[in-house]
This record gives sequence, structure tokens and C-alpha cells, in this order.
Amino acid sequence: MVPGAIPVLSKAGAELLVETGAGLRAGFPDAEYVEKGARMAGREEIFGAADVLVQVRSPGANPETGGADLALMRRGQTVIGFGEPLTAVDAARALAERGVTFLAMELMPRITRAQSMDALSSMATVAGYKAVLMAADALPRMFPMLMTAAGTVAPARVLVIGAGVAGLQAIATARRLGALVSGYDIRSAVKEQIESLGARFVVLEIEGAAAEDKGGYAKAMGEEFYRRQRELMAGVLAEQHVVITTAAVPGKKAPILITREMAAHMAPGSLIMDIAAERGGNCELTRAGEVVEAGGVRIFGPVNLASTVPYHASQMYAKNAATFLKYLLKDGQLQLDHADEIVRETLVTEGGEVVHAKVRELMGLPALQAV
Repeated sequence: MVPGAIPVLSKAGAELLVETGAGLRAGFPDAEYVEKGARMAGREEIFGAADVLVQVRSPGANPETGGADLALMRRGQTVIGFGEPLTAVDAARALAERGVTFLAMELMPRITRAQSMDALSSMATVAGYKAVLMAADALPRMFPMLMTAAGTVAPARVLVIGAGVAGLQAIATARRLGALVSGYDIRSAVKEQIESLGARFVVLEIEGAAAEDKGGYAKAMGEEFYRRQRELMAGVLAEQHVVITTAAVPGKKAPILITREMAAHMAPGSLIMDIAAERGGNCELTRAGEVVEAGGVRIFGPVNLASTVPYHASQMYAKNAATFLKYLLKDGQLQLDHADEIVRETLVTEGGEVVHAKVRELMGLPALQAV
């Protein structure tokens, strides 16, 4: 939460407890929270007193302190945050056993009335922007075309693979820096969006009509599709100075779009910025949190990019979380309407059980009977 989000929740009937020092590293001092009506408290006091806990990374998405947090949670408490329930199923099980009601921000449905609660898109916006800045800083070339007394400097060529929220933000940012930008996505429907940002849409002769699920997220395709895609993409990659990959499928390992051989055909000094590193990466050579060099090409595997722009990432996440919490509050009390798509899609655990249909399926549990 940022200080500006406090009055919204106070008006909805909530009393806000904020962990002492929680906003300092993002640029929000304790005094600003107090000024807006929040009460500062220690972490253990908050876990003991709060009816609802709002976190960024909850157990499942927090390898550092998630286990310690889980031990502080109590039966009947509601937790809202990122928890990676489609991959960290053991954490979902542990939350259920603890009797915690958990709502996962990354499962927010991509429907019109939930847009202001879509934290995944907010964080992707930050990641797409920052990935381009990191690439521009690391590239031994300048991005824009420059006419100088020493001659003309040709613009850098940038390819963005994946035109979701992160990809479109990366395209827009690279264009602002003056690069010659191309964009590719298996969903041909995004051609207009890519071109509206001033980039060229890369066309590969490959069918991608079924590449999006009903929730608006990318869908995993068959291995034959990805094999053919890699063959056709190899020639495009050889012309690029920077490749930014953003392809991720919720709950699955990121598809390999760039093989070791494809990377080897890129020009020395060029680089790959793999935003999907935390999901295994889109490049075969990617290592999460590391920079790998192969034949003069560097492959970056950045993780948690949103945390590198903490002020605005916090501002956006606070808006998403506060809007979601306000939506769930009725007369100052949390009320979960199970017939509501927003509640149904984000609710992972309740009443000592894992209740989310997709998570239950991943755990090998039978479907719950409708009440």
C-alpha cells in the first residue's frame, strides 16, 4: 500500500495497519502513512491483529520469508497477494491447512470490470519498460539514429517477441529511445497494436489462431508449432541487435523460442533480454538472475523487474490491491460472493480447503460439488 491508497480503504470502513518501514525503500516514509490515517505496527502485531493481510509476495511467491509468514497466519484470516498457485501448489495446500482464505492477484480475470484490479498487467508494464532501459545500457551501440559531424549513427534494431502488456510497453519504450523496432506474436490479432506503436509486425507463415485462451492469456501450443516457429525466427534474429522476449503461459514453463544455435547466429555484441527468465526463460541459454555469454552474444535473465522501479510499481500495485479489497468490502466487512467471476477466479483456499478448480486439478484433487 502507498499512502495515497489509505483514504480509499478508510472510507470503505477499513482500519489500516501498515508495517513500520514497509514503504521506505520505495520512497514512502512512515510519516506519510500516519498523515493519511494509518497506524504503524510491527510485523508480528500486524499478522496477529489483521483480519485481512495485503502483501506483494505471499507464501508460494516468496522464497525468502514466505515460510515465516505462513507460521504467523491464523485460521479465518484472509490474505491477498501474489502466490503463484498454479506452480507452487504445496504453498496453496499449506495455506489451506492453516485455515487461511487466500485470494491470488495473478489469477484476476481479464474482464472489463476487473481491469483496475489487474496487478499482473501493472507489473508487466514496469517490466517491459525496465527491460528496454537495461538493454540500452548494456548494448555497445546507441539506440537512436544520430546525424553528427562525425557521420551518421545508424539506429539499433530491436525485436520484441510477445505482444502482451510487457511486450507492448517494451515496444513503446524502445521506439521512444529511437530504435528501429519490430514485434512478433503468435496471435495475429495484435498486429494492429504493434503497428500503432510505430513498430513493424513480423509475419511468420505459421498458424496461431488458437493461441489465446478465453481469459485473454497466452495459451501453450504444441511442440511442433514451436519447432516450426524457431526455424522461421532464426533468420529474423540474425538481423537484430537486441531481442526482448516476454512469452509466458500462466502455470507453465515458458516456451523455448530461441535455441542455442539461433542465439549463435546473432551478431557479436548483440544481446537477448529474457523477461520470462523466472518461468524458465524463452531462450535455451537463459539462467534466472544471471548474464550468460555465448559466442559474443549476451543473454540476460532478469528477475522481479518490478522491484527495480519500486515507487511506481508500488503505486500501481496499491491501486490494484486497494480497488480489489474495496470491491470485496460491504459495510466494512469482507464478503465473498462465490457467484462473482472475480471472486471465483481469484479465490484459492477457503475453509481449510483448496477451492480453485484449476489448482485442485493440478493437485490431482476431485472437483468440488457446487453448493
